[in-house]
Amino acid sequence: MARNKAERSETGDFVLFLVKLALFILILRSFIVSPFNIPSESMQPRLVVGDYLLVAKWPYGFSQYSLPFSAPLIPGRILPNSPTPGDVVVFKAPPSARDDYIKRVIALSGDIVHVTDGLVSINGTPVERRQIADFEHPVTPNSPCFRPEFESPAAEGARICRYRQFQETLPNGVTYRTLDIYEDSEGDDTQAFVVPDGHMFLMGDNRDRSADSRFPAQEGQAIGMVPQENLVGRALVSVFSTDGSAEWIKPWTWFSATRWDRIGERF
Repeated sequence: MARNKAERSETGDFVLFLVKLALFILILRSFIVSPFNIPSESMQPRLVVGDYLLVAKWPYGFSQYSLPFSAPLIPGRILPNSPTPGDVVVFKAPPSARDDYIKRVIALSGDIVHVTDGLVSINGTPVERRQIADFEHPVTPNSPCFRPEFESPAAEGARICRYRQFQETLPNGVTYRTLDIYEDSEGDDTQAFVVPDGHMFLMGDNRDRSADSRFPAQEGQAIGMVPQENLVGRALVSVFSTDGSAEWIKPWTWFSATRWDRIGERF
């Protein structure tokens, strides 16, 4: 009898531990940090396919989009804060707000954004932009070249991609790198956009590979102007990166595929 009671007590303690663990993970992911992986080239050169990062949940307040599966348990947004131009943010993409996207904030409510010959202007003032050394990355299973003409040989039979790279500085002093792979792409010349109240103008750092606020919102593609209420959080730190060459049945490839130099990069 005493043994049965002890077994029930141990089982109860284990179940209680699992409940506490699940509650801790729920609170951690909803209100502190959550993981995010990069599935596309839209944020090169800062982020490449195979990067994994942590997203801070607290900077812009909390809403249903802070919760797993966007559970509608939080009305509106608690402790709201506006992002700062230059922030790299994760958000629910319009029009359906189902999928998580990541882009850089370029302008906020009331700002006028115009892109001419690939140069961004905000409120009539061109964003400071200068060309720097080309961005190079190895050709790997998850990071092929956009087009063959940008690929060239490297040491020991490897191949690299080389793209035109620029440094931009927003009016508030935030500096970051962008790619302009080729001239006269679809998004290099736009109308003048006035950012609506409560919205953001977002762009990918890879200007030729990003369907962003320059284009009308369309499910699974461009995003148009994004409501601030769709914010999930701010990119915080890169915690892992893989070139896609690892095989589960070959554990040693887990290490050779890791891009060690990308781990720990902050935003």
